[in-house]
Amino acid sequence: MRKLLLGLSAMLLLSMQVAMAQPELKTGHPDQYTVVKGDTLWGISSRFLDSPWLWPEIWHANPQVENPHLIYPGDVLGLIYVKGQPKVTTIKRSPNSGVIKLSPKARATPLTTAIPSIPLDAISQFLTESRIVEKEDMDAAPYVLVGKEDHLLTGAGDTIYARGDVKDYKSMGIFRTSEAYYDPDTNEFLGLEAKSVASAKIKTVNDDVSTLVVQRSSEEILQGDRLLPTDDRVINSVFHPSAPEEEVNGYMINVLNGVSQIGQYAVVVINKGERDGVKEGNVLAVYKKGSIIKDPYTKESIELPSERAGILMVFRTFEKVSYGLVLRALRPLSIMDEVRNP
Repeated sequence: MRKLLLGLSAMLLLSMQVAMAQPELKTGHPDQYTVVKGDTLWGISSRFLDSPWLWPEIWHANPQVENPHLIYPGDVLGLIYVKGQPKVTTIKRSPNSGVIKLSPKARATPLTTAIPSIPLDAISQFLTESRIVEKEDMDAAPYVLVGKEDHLLTGAGDTIYARGDVKDYKSMGIFRTSEAYYDPDTNEFLGLEAKSVASAKIKTVNDDVSTLVVQRSSEEILQGDRLLPTDDRVINSVFHPSAPEEEVNGYMINVLNGVSQIGQYAVVVINKGERDGVKEGNVLAVYKKGSIIKDPYTKESIELPSERAGILMVFRTFEKVSYGLVLRALRPLSIMDEVRNP
């Protein structure tokens, strides 16, 4: 009997979660929408839904369409009903969504690329360059000795010399130690931010001293900057918006790009990562902590409830922290604002 009750309770909880996850159409939503260049999946979702992260729940993939999960400029999206439930699907495909064959090489090339989930120009450098590493890995990495003719400051096109084992790599990224992250509750070390400053091609290796030619630089290269392998990860431009599968309660612990105010399209660091079940595409609500006031009668200090103030989407995860993009800010946000399930 106890097992039966537990099974019924689990089924009831699951049905409640499914019911809660049912997306609601936005008041004034369109019946049709033509995708234009510059659109993002998040922006289109916001036209149809009050909760854009529930887009996967409402998207109906047309099996007759090549790459049915991808949306291209010129596609016409329409609202349909499947078994009484509202769904959005591609009702007319843009002629530019296909491919053309080039001769004499039989190579298929897309005429246009699928729209991204979020603005890629806001996060591109954080997809492929800057990263979170362990302090030991940074300390053990090869380092810049000097530039050609003993120059200490170097840039694109210059030759530099580095010391350390570069193995059989053809090129290396050049990084500089930036922020060290600690958990605000437990003070656990979460990782060291390695800020990308340049990339260089390895020209020669003589014992443990390498000669490199700088191919790209965003800042001047300094003596002591570290060399790390270039990141060959596949850039995922289509993050499927989703609520985390596990409960997330964390904080925004830093804002990147050298800005002081956190608003829309700011890139932030949160103190939750892969070990906490956070995945790329997860959407989190941002809450501002309530102010502390003094009770006029008891003279006690009282903290007011936190208020929801924005939405962010995680676009890159590491073991203990993640990068997120603020997609909506109802008011100015701050470091140490809370992040929770949406």
